[in-house]
Amino acid sequence: MNELLLAATSLDVTPPPGHRLDGYAARAGLSTGAADPLRATLIWLSTEDDPGVLWLTLDAIAAGSALSSELAAAAGEAAGIPPSHVVVSASHTHSGPSGWTGEIHPVIPAERERSLVDSLVGAVRAAALEQQPVTASWHSVEVIGVGTNRHRKNGPHDNTAGILALHGVDGSLEAVLLDFACHPTTYGPENLQYSADWPGAARAALAPAVVGFLQGAAGDVSPRFTRQGRGAAEVTRLGGLLASRVREALATPGLELPQSAPTIRRTTLTLPVRSVPPVDESEKLVSAVESRVNFESRVNGAGDPSGRISETRLEGARGQALMAAANLPPALDLPVSTVTMGDVCWINLPVELFAVHGACLQSDSTHPITRVIGYTDGYYGYVVDPSAAESGTYEALITFFDQPTTNILLNETATFVNS
Repeated sequence: MNELLLAATSLDVTPPPGHRLDGYAARAGLSTGAADPLRATLIWLSTEDDPGVLWLTLDAIAAGSALSSELAAAAGEAAGIPPSHVVVSASHTHSGPSGWTGEIHPVIPAERERSLVDSLVGAVRAAALEQQPVTASWHSVEVIGVGTNRHRKNGPHDNTAGILALHGVDGSLEAVLLDFACHPTTYGPENLQYSADWPGAARAALAPAVVGFLQGAAGDVSPRFTRQGRGAAEVTRLGGLLASRVREALATPGLELPQSAPTIRRTTLTLPVRSVPPVDESEKLVSAVESRVNFESRVNGAGDPSGRISETRLEGARGQALMAAANLPPALDLPVSTVTMGDVCWINLPVELFAVHGACLQSDSTHPITRVIGYTDGYYGYVVDPSAAESGTYEALITFFDQPTTNILLNETATFVNS
């Protein structure tokens, strides 16, 4: 019988200071250093006769299609497997460099910086991947207090963490593949230091195990209503809360998974880009929302969560105006994949799904355990639910996809998952 083999490593890929940070349109200035390291983590599961799957998780706002392709090739070279067996996922931290992926949306113009890309890709290509036999088990645990729906505190949110635990033959915890849905936005636009945010703090708290973090259906989920500050102490608190729940779950037996390599399947969905309102109409909306924000700021004061919701809607209105002036393509090609290991199936998409979409895909899946992962193998922005589209939230104003196209994405993804 084949042994399940693991190779896992976590690389410090923090760029030097002096580069633009990504994640906030309101941020000004270049990075001044690092609050904590940015990492590229490689977790490769295979057997002697099956290349299996290598997860590469990166502390970045996104891994665009070009960056994903380069990283998959580099990781495949390091492991000696085809790039098609590599899955590249971003944590979506809002305190990483914009130069790795470049412009992810007209809202925040940016350019790829070749020196930063080459350094990152070179580090991955040189990664030492030493294999060892392991056993795999699956755990899931509810986590309260890290994030909630960011439009309304009691709105939809999958607050479970999915945990793939990999133990060595001596019983030691060697690696964890952890997924959870929540924006890593503890730090705000005023921050000019690189940070992995709370996923990095959770990873550090689970050391010495190698921890790869996968971001879930987090399009409308954040710490907006749970964070008690915006600095390093709050990053540590939120990450520690998640890590403590993971440790509690790992103290239970979990579901034993087969000693066979995970399998990966891929497809591409071509989706039309929505018709964006013309420039003059979009600019009228900007003026109307600006007036509303100014009024709420006077009434509620700075720092109120409802005020932040209005501020983001203003950012969305401005973003839609930028989209109206841009030369958008008529359609986008979205890479979608599934990774299956025993009863567990990870659905990987290159978008920011809302929580209800994740729940729909889980409900439609024929796999006993289904985890929905975003920000993977590319980045094509938000996919919003009908409520957000009707009310004109920040995400709805800058999405590339209307509601009929969103339904196509969900239906075709579910068909592919169950085929």
